Amino acid sequence: MGKASRAKRERSRDKAGQWTPVGAARAALRLRERTHLSLVSNPWVQMMLADNVNNVLGDLRRMLFHSDLTDMAAGRPEDAVWDAALAMTLGKQGYRPPWPRKPAEAAAWEVRQIKKMLQQAEVLVISPAAHAAVMAAAATLEPADVSTLDRDQDILVPTGLLVLPEPVVVVNRTGTLSDTRAFGWQFVTQHQVFPTAQYPGVQVTTFMDRDGPVQPTGWRQAVARARTAGSPLPPLMPDGMYGMRGDACLADESTEMLEDLSQRFRQLQEAINQASEWRAEPVPETGEWGGGQVEDLYDDFVGRYMFAFWRLNAQGVTAVGSSGAVSQPRTADGDDGSAPLDPDVRVIRLAAPSPRPSDAAGDTKRVYHHRWPVRMHKVRQWYPSRQEHRVIWRGPYIKGPADAPLMMGEKAYLVDS
Repeated sequence: MGKASRAKRERSRDKAGQWTPVGAARAALRLRERTHLSLVSNPWVQMMLADNVNNVLGDLRRMLFHSDLTDMAAGRPEDAVWDAALAMTLGKQGYRPPWPRKPAEAAAWEVRQIKKMLQQAEVLVISPAAHAAVMAAAATLEPADVSTLDRDQDILVPTGLLVLPEPVVVVNRTGTLSDTRAFGWQFVTQHQVFPTAQYPGVQVTTFMDRDGPVQPTGWRQAVARARTAGSPLPPLMPDGMYGMRGDACLADESTEMLEDLSQRFRQLQEAINQASEWRAEPVPETGEWGGGQVEDLYDDFVGRYMFAFWRLNAQGVTAVGSSGAVSQPRTADGDDGSAPLDPDVRVIRLAAPSPRPSDAAGDTKRVYHHRWPVRMHKVRQWYPSRQEHRVIWRGPYIKGPADAPLMMGEKAYLVDS
């Protein structure tokens, strides 16, 4: 681990080397402020985002040109392919048509969106135990489960920045690594063309740790060049932007339909993987997150993590509290007053599990020695006021004693709450 990474890690821990909510909150506020200020007129950030947009659109175009879309398109098939690719990216992110054809224009829009999100976001930090629970719950989700998201019911705050206790090393579809340190989100309206429609959605931005464990030679050189040019990269470097549908569009579908849609999603992502093979790189052996590297073959880790995070919060598996760390007004040179201010930071911890009816009835002799994630499933819930059963979704949630290790397959996470 480099000196910068080690120093940055220590800022969110107390003298005993343990994660503390106050230390994490103060570090998160500094990260948000410095990232927001570093995005102002930063050509390096826009250039890197434009390169990402160009790669994503290029992969989608190559895949769509070999699909049935060209046979169904009337007139110029290349126009239909472009519109579909732009709808699958910028439209889902909340960009209203007409969409730009140049990646640099799309990147400039993304930067404006990120600055807006950072300006308005409530800052949240998550304890290592709660983060481990979210990671375990996310691993149980299927792609279609994420489309059962109801943003008005499931999401605690409409605009937020979640800073993780440690970077998560993600292996992307081309074999490159990202050390994800934070997620930002805000509510948007999605715009699609097949069919032409608008949907309530959530725009999610992932942020890499500039000084994190993933430090390839090209990255170190880019960081050094940007600093020398007078436009240093932000400590939370925007890495990607995603659009998640938030109107619970699949909440009423059958389990069989969800399984079929998940399989179709995987087939689509496999086709995109083939289209991006020319950019593939060997996966280096690195990464310092205790749970190991996250293989994101289908490019859905962000959606699964955020969905699990929101649902665990909504179901009371995690508890939201105050950090007690209050930000102070900034007087640094060049501060134009546009940088965001926070009265406090929300802290996400694991909550003591409430007993479920199934646990209380007939299970008094059963003793669990670990906790485990339960994936989403449908149940028939009785509503006395309506005198009827209704099918609802439960999960993901964590089951088992609060002080027991959290287990997921062959991995175990020690709960620190």
